[in-house]
Amino acid sequence: MAILSTLLSYLSSHPSPLRLPQTSQYLSQQAPIFLSSSDSSKDTQETWIVYEQLLLSCLRTGDDASAKLCLERLSDRFGRDSPRISALVGLYEEAAAKDVRELESVLKGYQDILKEDPTNMPIEKRHIALLASLNRTEDAIKALTALLNHSPNDAESWSQLSSLYYTQGMYPQAIFCLEEVLLILPNAYNMFARLGEINYISAQGTNMDGLIESVKHFARSVELCEWYLRGWYGLKLVTGKILELNRADKAGGIERKKIEALNEMATKKLAEIVGKANRRERGWGGFDEAEVEAAKALVDSSDVKTVR
Repeated sequence: MAILSTLLSYLSSHPSPLRLPQTSQYLSQQAPIFLSSSDSSKDTQETWIVYEQLLLSCLRTGDDASAKLCLERLSDRFGRDSPRISALVGLYEEAAAKDVRELESVLKGYQDILKEDPTNMPIEKRHIALLASLNRTEDAIKALTALLNHSPNDAESWSQLSSLYYTQGMYPQAIFCLEEVLLILPNAYNMFARLGEINYISAQGTNMDGLIESVKHFARSVELCEWYLRGWYGLKLVTGKILELNRADKAGGIERKKIEALNEMATKKLAEIVGKANRRERGWGGFDEAEVEAAKALVDSSDVKTVR
């Protein structure tokens, strides 16, 4: 099979390759083969998609030579001044920077571009990401707020703003931002789970209203995605906390029996996920190993044991 077809097949079966180190490593290893093949000269949409994914993977794994070659070919095809390519150029310069001084130089370059074209969204997002990585959180929050003023339907930016508020301990603001994400993406089960996590943390283990809100969000996340490990983990954790704190028939308006049933269901689902993941059953290999271990520890602390 030609290398282009192989890579396209791999990308179709791994839609988020940068999420896992092993998928990034695989793509990075294929980059020199692809770049030296005849497939790399094909001017098709699929070819340029592969180029961009290889560029990002090589930057992640430290193959600067292959990354630079990918970037040069993308620049030759689409022009270095196009918004998307200019953002990729900036990303390469960030990865190649040797110290904070060089990163500040890249940041100034972003600011100069935005003075000329304030609507350059890819550069605006790189500017914000670099501010955050330089621990200039307040500046990053201001820049994100400005971006959302002219692009209020950008779910990614609302999610990033939520994360920044969370790092500052500003939980109500973080929750508000995630609620905005869900107005745009009402079926984003991972965002419901994240809302559950922040409500649980902000409740500090004692605020019953916050804990009940957390239950609702975790329950919605697993309703939307039956095998979402983080959702079930959070649901077991928070229902367990409620049962530990409250001995009355009702907690926050929810009957204790319902809380007990949700806790039991979460325990069984987690045990099933952990068992299948540990046995490496077909179709169950995409879970983060650390999350599976944490789930196993949580399940083993209850009456239901994992199947080994």
